[in-house]
Amino acid sequence: MIDLSQWFAKSAPESLCVVRLSAIGDTCHALAVIRRLQDNWPHTSITWIIGKTEAALHEGLDGVEFITFEKAKGAAAYADLEATLAGRQFDAALCMHASWRVNRIIRLLPASLKLGFDRRRARDFQWLFTNARVPHVAREHAMDAMMGFARALGAEARPLRWDIPVGADDRAFARSHYRYPTVVISPCSSQRSRNYRNWSSERFAEVARYAQTRYGCRVLLTGGTTDVERGYGERIAAAVGADIRNLVGQTTLKQSFALFEAADLVIAPDSGPAHMATAAGTPVIGLYATSNPGRTGPIVSRRLIVDRYPDAVRKYLRRGVDDVRWGRRVRDPAAMDLIDVEDVTAKIDLVFSD
Repeated sequence: MIDLSQWFAKSAPESLCVVRLSAIGDTCHALAVIRRLQDNWPHTSITWIIGKTEAALHEGLDGVEFITFEKAKGAAAYADLEATLAGRQFDAALCMHASWRVNRIIRLLPASLKLGFDRRRARDFQWLFTNARVPHVAREHAMDAMMGFARALGAEARPLRWDIPVGADDRAFARSHYRYPTVVISPCSSQRSRNYRNWSSERFAEVARYAQTRYGCRVLLTGGTTDVERGYGERIAAAVGADIRNLVGQTTLKQSFALFEAADLVIAPDSGPAHMATAAGTPVIGLYATSNPGRTGPIVSRRLIVDRYPDAVRKYLRRGVDDVRWGRRVRDPAAMDLIDVEDVTAKIDLVFSD
């Protein structure tokens, strides 16, 4: 194992490679780490190996070279990556993604230092493929855990920033839908396996009507192209009726980010859009019952989180929060019903009454 305390003791690294393929929320966390590295070492060259979908959100970042890994290509994706990396050399590789797929990538990385998670957190035996490890800190938020990579290299603390680039056309798209005040609701997590994180469309509709009638808000609905998401958008829009715009399945990631950036408030469950909105600097009401917001909640909007996770752990796991593994999920969609409409409207009041 490499002694990190002496690794960059004399000078800043010349080049770093960051590996974080997915998902959207996690890549937003990784971006905050990259910005921290840039703020410490503005002349360091940074290469980011990232998934194709996620690259569409982050493309255009200043000072970052992207290498897109297309997992759908199977073995060919690794051959493409190996060819792209041929003749390259990095001072260090930051392996922020622990999975079997990424372990194969780590083996291809031309870096003498390959920094990964500590053995406790290194899923899928990542620790066998790295030669240095980020020290474990108990009960960290997922972004703080990733920020451990910057700390391990000796980067000093700086204010959080993301600065995702957005084009003029995308901002014009957002302006065409904006009217003060605007609330964006991103009602569900896109992956079918995570439908247990989704609140009911009926309750989202009640919250939308409250924002309209109490504060005169325009409500925008956003989401991906899955049948689940489209169904949510259609049901909520039909129930609310006036002054709601259903944009589910109709926006690119950059357009969605521009909408979040323009909005006065975003409401979402545990999902990528909650972290996109955080990166955009917009307040987020996060709806949490099946996952622990202490680990995955919108990090800048903690006072706005609706937290029914302790109730869900008691009801469905029959234990206390302190008695379950950090980050343990409650994989029962009924758990989201523990969130009442009044829990959310109280947070809306907190935002618009300030």
